[in-house]
Amino acid sequence: MDANCLPVIKYLITCRINTMHWVLPRTLHRTKSSAHLLRRLFSQKYLPTLTLFTKDPCPLCDEAKEVLEPYKHRYIFLQVDITLPENKVWLDRYKYDIPVFHLNGQFLMMHRVSTSLLEKRLAEVDEEQQ
Repeated sequence: MDANCLPVIKYLITCRINTMHWVLPRTLHRTKSSAHLLRRLFSQKYLPTLTLFTKDPCPLCDEAKEVLEPYKHRYIFLQVDITLPENKVWLDRYKYDIPVFHLNGQFLMMHRVSTSLLEKRLAEVDEEQQ
């Protein structure tokens, strides 16, 4: 492998790892050429991230998580507790509106889960990847 390619490959791998949550050493040890590495990294499908902004207690949030259960294999699920000091910006924004959902960092829905909207947006993400 050309030494001049290493910084570019490391950068591309790092970008992909941040998206895919991959482990860099395993990927590098199993890959023999830079072309193979790039093809492997960028041909993989990634799961979108569904973020729930919540606090405790939140009965609507608990209900929303139950509604989302059948879809859990189609996204990475993150919860953000808006009452934590580091999440003050979200508390200011969503104090009276939880649960709030973002898909890949963009607002999706609030208060109640719309399964039709979720399915539509997940399908759009799938289409973008193909």
